[in-house]
Amino acid sequence: MLNFVTADMSSSVRMPLLNTGTPESKRQEILNYFSQTFDLYDSLFDVLDTDEAWYEKAISLRHPLIFYYGHTATFFVNKLMAARLIDSRIDPDIEAMMAIGVDEMSWDDLDDSHYDWPSVDALKAYRQKVRSMVSEFIMTMPLEIPVQWDSAGWLILMGIEHERIHLETSSVLIRQLPLSWLNNNGRWPVCPEVGIAPENTLVALPGGKLKLGKPYDDPLYGWDNEYGLQEADVAPFKASEYLVSNDEYLTFLNAGGYDTERWWTDEGWAWATFVKARHPEFWVRKEDRWCYRTLLEEIEMPWSWPVDVNCHEAQAFCRWKSEVTAKSIQLPSEAEWYCLREQLDTDLPYWEQAPGNINLEYWSSACPVDRFRTGDFCDVIGNVWQWTSTPIDAYEGFRIHPYYDDFSTPTFDSKHNLIKGGCWISTGNYGIKQSRYAFRRHFFQHAGFRYVESTASGRDTINPYETDALVSQYLEFHFGQEYFGVSNYPEACAALCSGLMANSPMTRALDLGCSVGRSSFELARWFQHVDGIDFSARFISAAVELQKNGKIRYFTPTEGELGDFQVASLKATGLDDIDVNRILFTQGDACNLKPKYCDYDLVFAGNLIDRLGDPLLFLESIHERIRPGGLLVLTSPYTWLEEYTDKANWLGGIRENGEALDTYSALKRVLNQHFDEVQPAVDIPFVIRETARKYQHTVAQCTVWRCR
Repeated sequence: MLNFVTADMSSSVRMPLLNTGTPESKRQEILNYFSQTFDLYDSLFDVLDTDEAWYEKAISLRHPLIFYYGHTATFFVNKLMAARLIDSRIDPDIEAMMAIGVDEMSWDDLDDSHYDWPSVDALKAYRQKVRSMVSEFIMTMPLEIPVQWDSAGWLILMGIEHERIHLETSSVLIRQLPLSWLNNNGRWPVCPEVGIAPENTLVALPGGKLKLGKPYDDPLYGWDNEYGLQEADVAPFKASEYLVSNDEYLTFLNAGGYDTERWWTDEGWAWATFVKARHPEFWVRKEDRWCYRTLLEEIEMPWSWPVDVNCHEAQAFCRWKSEVTAKSIQLPSEAEWYCLREQLDTDLPYWEQAPGNINLEYWSSACPVDRFRTGDFCDVIGNVWQWTSTPIDAYEGFRIHPYYDDFSTPTFDSKHNLIKGGCWISTGNYGIKQSRYAFRRHFFQHAGFRYVESTASGRDTINPYETDALVSQYLEFHFGQEYFGVSNYPEACAALCSGLMANSPMTRALDLGCSVGRSSFELARWFQHVDGIDFSARFISAAVELQKNGKIRYFTPTEGELGDFQVASLKATGLDDIDVNRILFTQGDACNLKPKYCDYDLVFAGNLIDRLGDPLLFLESIHERIRPGGLLVLTSPYTWLEEYTDKANWLGGIRENGEALDTYSALKRVLNQHFDEVQPAVDIPFVIRETARKYQHTVAQCTVWRCR
């Protein structure tokens, strides 16, 4: 194993188990882990030899390294303050300036921000103050075994693992700096093994049923996206025996890989042409030969080492490989990678020595792709990360961690693909089986890939979070929790409709003003066909997303710009057993419906009439849509507003010939022409959440009419 500065900095210090030992022994174990991590991080930054290395950006879309040196220390202070576990800051200016990093939003989204960064000496002094404070906190904090994610110990582990993440991401930035700015101090040695690249072959795997995710009582620290459960049924497939080597990738490059648009996705080709990519990031052209950039050196091209590429380049290689082999070659899905990983029955921190080039146990670089074998495959873990075709998404049961509410959810956008397996510098949580990290597809990490021959499809789309404020509000209204003891309104209305039908036919129902669809889904329990119609395309889009995928994610504000990410789920609301194909969601105008919308046993117009431009026109014609004996169910709080309905068109809440006219009276006057009232009007309350401390508590009146 490597030994950086002192013996206690060795990578032999493992991430602590959460469920062993006593509080006293666990405090000491966490302190050792914290100290080793702090020293290791400092050791990486010791290679920066000039002011330019500290203050100039390695790439335009990331902060300079001075930021990352301070950022991981401020994380401890900021999180402890947010959790109210400490009551004073160390340096408010540094803790504000270095609080938030950069997610590389787009390859053409230039960041021209300027900062008045502190000096290196000032940050070194600051880090030492943080180290002293955190060390003292660890030894005095309340702690119970097992360490659970709402405890102070979990927050400290979060800070430690956060620094280990930036150990790796900072090493990528250092690898992109000019060598003249760096000091190769011998503490980060390059693998001396090179050799000839092996010929890659495809090896069959049986696939099978997998359960992805881990329970909340797992003994290893995890980020929130690791928890929950996702079942996957993986068809048999073949995977490449080795990671793609520099030599194998050279064949793609020589075939015109960077000049042939058809081998790239649209997004990938746009990136490649914008940045004028001609070869992998860490390949260096020297007249008639290729060289290779490691962390601190430029060496002759090690053709047997894995190629470092971003996801776009890996995808383009696979498309080229498919064309030349006439096989379905692609990147593995997350589930397919787990089929590979199942062949390795150990995990950090349980192994005596790493079964791959990982955890800094061998070198500070990649190594030959045939160096570490597990069964039929090499580099199941380690060497370089392995790109997958899977955009990161939450597992069922996902919960946002309250101490770090924006760690995972911003990446649930279909634009961040998972990388699996770790690399030579992956330590801590980065190195465990269940870790889930995702980067934008143009992002460079110490990442390469292996390919699979697979028939799997549908890999590239997931549900992004719905951030439209009104749509999110109604998703919460329809599918969120109940407040103040008031029952779910769409569910209650649908149940009332069902009860009214008695022994009547339940063939066709029309849900007018269906919003995001809960009442339509509920009506589909009983009706053979349900048309859900709303004027808002945004509402209909959300309903269709739920119908298609069974869930949709959305954001609910708590106060100001803060909020929580939620999941509207058919399964969680007991609607997963209905036939969703019974429902047809369509955008439409209740006052101008197409003729085909007719012959209904039930028309439900929930909270609709006081949002129509011409409610009288609607009421005078709705009987044409209902079969004789069918029902019209209206609910409304009668909140007449001129932004929806000209005052001249209000049904009620007005004076007519000097006398007060309420909406219920107007309804009876209009509907008595074609309907009989079935029962007295009843009130149905509902609550709409606006923020954590503001709610609309409203009472709608429900009237029921039978068509003559």
